[in-house]
Amino acid sequence: MTNNYIANIFLLAAFSACTTPEAQHATAHKEAPVDSSTAALAKPVNAQVVATIPVIKAQTGTRIVTATVNGVINYDTRNQISIASRVGGRVERLLIKYNYQPVRKGQLMMEIYAPDLAAAQRELLLVARQHPELLAAAKERLQLMGMASSQITQVLATGNILYRVPVYANGNGYILEKTAAAATTASVAAPATASGGDGMSSMGGGSAPTTLKTSASPATTPVMLREGQYVSAGQSLFTIYTAEDLVAEFSFPPTLATTVKVGQQLLFHPAGDQNNMHTVKIGLIEPVFRNGQNFTVVRVYLQGHEQRPGMLMTANIPVVYTSGWWLPKAAVWRLGNESIVFKKEKGVYVPVVVKTGAQADDQIQVNTNISDWEIAANAAYLVDSESFIKTVSTDKQQ
Repeated sequence: MTNNYIANIFLLAAFSACTTPEAQHATAHKEAPVDSSTAALAKPVNAQVVATIPVIKAQTGTRIVTATVNGVINYDTRNQISIASRVGGRVERLLIKYNYQPVRKGQLMMEIYAPDLAAAQRELLLVARQHPELLAAAKERLQLMGMASSQITQVLATGNILYRVPVYANGNGYILEKTAAAATTASVAAPATASGGDGMSSMGGGSAPTTLKTSASPATTPVMLREGQYVSAGQSLFTIYTAEDLVAEFSFPPTLATTVKVGQQLLFHPAGDQNNMHTVKIGLIEPVFRNGQNFTVVRVYLQGHEQRPGMLMTANIPVVYTSGWWLPKAAVWRLGNESIVFKKEKGVYVPVVVKTGAQADDQIQVNTNISDWEIAANAAYLVDSESFIKTVSTDKQQ
């Protein structure tokens, strides 16, 4: 063993003692510099995606589609009749036991014991004996308190006071307690739409139809009024709904409601029975804000139909779209309340937020100008489930 060999061993040992493992690793494996052509492809997958899937371009032109919404048959509130107590007193006899009980005009509904009425009858008898010139005014007062002319004549003939005031139905139809009537009036709920936030998921193509929730109005629930309960003068007790004229109410999302107008034809049929079609005209369009949601109730008035209140209905209405661009639904990805497409730029796909509108069959309307864009045909293939998508706004694109 020579002296040079021993010297080399000591030098190697000294170098190893003075150098850290990290420095030794960096010396042994030096990274190659990143080329400018590959730097644009080295971004994370939540900002852009490198893929070779097919691209498509948006189509334009007029589209005529059929919108489908759901509704419910209700009573026509224009023909409702209110039953109120003319005097204050105690309910002695109640013949109405449940909501939606059928009644006829002139049918006895209840009897009320009214101390004020008894006092007015005593005055009538006194006036008849001592002041005949005031008899007409005393009779009119009793009539205003709810007594019939025949009953007043009976009191004058017999001298016996009637302590109970009968309350008769003033129309034909179905009785409904006032509190239940208020719940029926507020039975329309916001349309249930699929995820995406465009409010147009009811537009054909197997999407979830717009639904209209209803209250339990057809149920024959017991009335809350009980015998022995006190009522005040002028208190509204019941509402009578006539069954001759009904109304069909359909809930439209705002984007679809702008395409309909009063007098427009509407084709509807009972849910599950497409062979029983009916054509009617829209009679009222009512914007509604309830439970934090905006929607529109479209009402059609029915006459001579065989429908019954509470029946679910499905309506079809043609809608013409003359603006916007159209893409397959697979090319648009829902990101919470936003819609995105993957635009191809310099060989990579970049997620860009776009404004969407209606849906027709398997197509979706895009209101952002994407006429010259190359868009990934299927956005689902480009979504990384392990990361958040970093979108690019259309303002930066322009």
